[in-house]
Amino acid sequence: YFLVEMGSKLVLYILSAFLVFSCKSEEQKKEEATPLHTRGEITLQYDDSFVNIAEALSQRYVKVYPNAKINLKVSKEDQALEDLLNHKVDMIIMSRELTEKERKYWDAKTKLPWQPSYFAADAVCFVVNKNSEKQHVSLEEIKEMLKSGDKKLIFDGANTSNLNAVLQKLNLDLKDVKYSRLEGNENIIESLEKFSNHIGVVSYNTISRPYGERATELRENIKILPIKVGDSLFLPNKENLKTQKYPLTKLLYFLTDEGTFGVANGLIRYSCTDIGQKIVSREGLQPYNLYPRTINIIHK
Repeated sequence: YFLVEMGSKLVLYILSAFLVFSCKSEEQKKEEATPLHTRGEITLQYDDSFVNIAEALSQRYVKVYPNAKINLKVSKEDQALEDLLNHKVDMIIMSRELTEKERKYWDAKTKLPWQPSYFAADAVCFVVNKNSEKQHVSLEEIKEMLKSGDKKLIFDGANTSNLNAVLQKLNLDLKDVKYSRLEGNENIIESLEKFSNHIGVVSYNTISRPYGERATELRENIKILPIKVGDSLFLPNKENLKTQKYPLTKLLYFLTDEGTFGVANGLIRYSCTDIGQKIVSREGLQPYNLYPRTINIIHK
């Protein structure tokens, strides 16, 4: 009888332990399924122009939150927008405003308000080989070169951030312009030694990192042409990006269709706060959100 009773208690203990474990497992599963900015996996897609800043912000975010994973995907700017609207990726980086048609499509596809999260000012740069005699370029000259057939300007293709920005600024249509094409901003810079009479059109972020080994190597072989406006010359430096006096300043922003505070919105918040804006500054870009430093002086 004693053995039977002990056996029954043992069975009850095992069943109770199993039920408790099962309950904890279910609770744990529900907890893990709840979107959090500290864990989960997303895909961030962006134009080749934004490679450096996208990598810098994503890598730092994952270091802070090791259970978060951010897959990085490079494409043309317009392709990134299309993929987000079709729910193929979780978030993108853009530099141009959406058209009215795109805004309506956004409203229909996402059911979320269009809310760009600006975090940096970049620029379209016109660069030549370091030995070139050319000293500057004007918007009028750029427009003439695009409408002529000599294809002296080298872009990284149609529907990309750099070409989009130039066409929008000059009020030109893609079908009415002619240009040379090479894939990748870095590739354009490297090609200028062979094409000494051409002007490369690249993002400032490709060469903006002050102490970056690769950025330094690229800068050593080129000359950045200031844009002439009237009698003034404007280089794409931080001050001219801050005031947007540089005519081809690009404001970078995140877009996501994530309706919760998951990794996508977590990265946005991180990038727009003080620490994220310091990363933007270290990349050589102009932070969008400026945090004034306040010093309290206490007289004793």
